[in-house]
Amino acid sequence: MKERRVALNASTAPSCQSKVRAEPSNRHALLGHAHMKEALGRHGNMKYRNLGKSGLRVSCLGLGTWVTFGSQISDEMAESVMTAAYDSGVNLFDTAEVYASGRAESTLGNILKKKGWRRSSYVVTTKIYWGGQAETERGLSRKHIIEGLRGSLSRLQLDYVDIVFANRSDINAPMEEVVRAMTFVIDQGMAMYWGTSRWNAVEIMEAYSIARQFNLVPPVCEQAEYHYFQRDKVELHLPELYHKIGVGAMTWSPLACGLLTGKYNEGVPESSRAAMKGYAWLKERLSSDEGKKQLSKIKELHLLADRLKCTAAQLAIGSDSADSASHRRDGRVAQQQATNWQEGAEELRRRRRKRKRKRKRKRKRKRKRKRRRRRKLKTLMIQKRKSDC
Repeated sequence: MKERRVALNASTAPSCQSKVRAEPSNRHALLGHAHMKEALGRHGNMKYRNLGKSGLRVSCLGLGTWVTFGSQISDEMAESVMTAAYDSGVNLFDTAEVYASGRAESTLGNILKKKGWRRSSYVVTTKIYWGGQAETERGLSRKHIIEGLRGSLSRLQLDYVDIVFANRSDINAPMEEVVRAMTFVIDQGMAMYWGTSRWNAVEIMEAYSIARQFNLVPPVCEQAEYHYFQRDKVELHLPELYHKIGVGAMTWSPLACGLLTGKYNEGVPESSRAAMKGYAWLKERLSSDEGKKQLSKIKELHLLADRLKCTAAQLAIGSDSADSASHRRDGRVAQQQATNWQEGAEELRRRRRKRKRKRKRKRKRKRKRKRRRRRKLKTLMIQKRKSDC
């Protein structure tokens, strides 16, 4: 089973484009980019959002190539899947240099070249970290980021990718070196944006701070795992990052490596991902105590899907989209509350300044009256002395 990637803003909705609803009249009352709207594009059922605070418009569902392209499915099936996705309004295709040892990028590039779609009509993202067996062919050194991206572009047969991700953090590479290398590939036209994948909030904030300190390009989004059993990062941490620095989110594995489809409820099928070479970790996860608990919950999920007359996979992906919409509504409410609070705080400060000026004028008048009384008393005393003499 292929897995789709959901591109979303961590807690706000994007701005409009063609054939969308009009923006509300109170747009100016919202701060920053909280006015951005989710909207329908030319494909009536596909929604598009801004990726983070950037102006890049991406479909709320994307197509990932992990495990499938160049490995689990044939090139013909990969082409039919991509064609169906593109015709349905999906404009985001995600891959990485490590997927199938580079064959996933080659397959994706061959399909894009064969289909002849306008380069401006879709978004291609790739990830850099694991490029080969040599010590210099992995990690986030400046050398590997530049050389790895050039290799990806060669396999994809593209002049540039829209987003290049750091596929994980690298404790051996200084953060400043990573940010400078990402800025360099963007300045050279090899990528439009850069993002992070599986980074924690502290690392993302460090990268952002360094970018602002040295006038470099900050990351635009974080790619995080998000499904029924993995929710905290996307629902708790990323919304806060979005409101602080505008980092959006692109989520992966909405089907939890296929668990949510129910294919593993009765064991491990021969054609499944858990039976493939190199995925023993998934098989061990299924046989663990935690995996058994998850499988029992998945059976309950299937009962709910049956009542809703849909598959468990449809329910899982639809739930992720609904959750993201809820986060955006909460984000707009929070942003409006923040606006109201700031307006109230400003009004309070204005009133305090007014009272302070009033007290100052009162004290000044009081001092003047006191000086007049002293001068008058002094004059009377002088007159009395003269009369006594």
